[in-house]
Amino acid sequence: MTAPDTLRPSRLPGAPIRVSFEFFPPKSAEAEASLWRSIERLAPLDPDFVSVTYGAGGSTRERTHNTVARLVRETRLKPAAHLTCVGATRGEIDDVVRGYWDAGVRHVVALRGDPAGGPGTAYEAHAGGYDSSADLVRGIKALGDFEVTVSAYPEKHPESATFDADLDGLQAKVDAGATRAITQFFFDNSLYERYVERVRARGIAIPIIPGIAVIQNFKQTANFARKTGASVPDWLADRFAGLENDPATHQLVAAGVAAEQVLDLVDAGVRDFHFYTMNRAELVYAICRLLGLKPEAERAAA
Repeated sequence: MTAPDTLRPSRLPGAPIRVSFEFFPPKSAEAEASLWRSIERLAPLDPDFVSVTYGAGGSTRERTHNTVARLVRETRLKPAAHLTCVGATRGEIDDVVRGYWDAGVRHVVALRGDPAGGPGTAYEAHAGGYDSSADLVRGIKALGDFEVTVSAYPEKHPESATFDADLDGLQAKVDAGATRAITQFFFDNSLYERYVERVRARGIAIPIIPGIAVIQNFKQTANFARKTGASVPDWLADRFAGLENDPATHQLVAAGVAAEQVLDLVDAGVRDFHFYTMNRAELVYAICRLLGLKPEAERAAA
């Protein structure tokens, strides 16, 4: 194993490590307190941005907006608000975009969103709404000079017939104005590496940031992976087997798995990482420390 001292960004070749974090809007006062504890824990690591998700069918629209607006008011973090095409007309979505601009938000994560019937059912665009994520990106860019991030799928989107069709969709989003893509989570780094090779071979040059899932609960993560078309390797299931009633060991294994994954990607030249935090900070914080990231106060003291 490489000596820990060499993991500091200043000692890594090329650009320094940059991270971003994804949170979801709280459903209760208790959940809101937990969210803000997580934000306060991770904020000193100076993330490139933090994103706030948008519920199925726009079900968390108001809570997403409130969380993003509070980030602007009360922190120095740069928030990115998720937005989907589902369950709203163009006019309604445009009003949300204008509301974000008025709140000081300049970064939107533009997604088509899941079908109204849930993953696995046929998607139908809302009458009078945006037809696709590329259409949504174009609409956002027409309303303001937003930075727009979109999704990418190392194992291809489950609704795409082929990888070429999937890359056609990514190209359409880039042509519409997308400036960055974040991947669906994956556990086999070779899937990400092959995907980036395919993307570059198509002439698509935007950053493709790996999305990293920190496994807070293996059963829940595996179930979500099946719904979204992400594979769960047998070796990963074996590591968590028998730990359902042993949360302390589960946490240690989860930290080890994620640390292995990100450090292997660093060795492959990756410098940007997006963490799906599940509004829980401790594992994410520990992994960032392994990447050499330190709070501002520690950097100043050093």
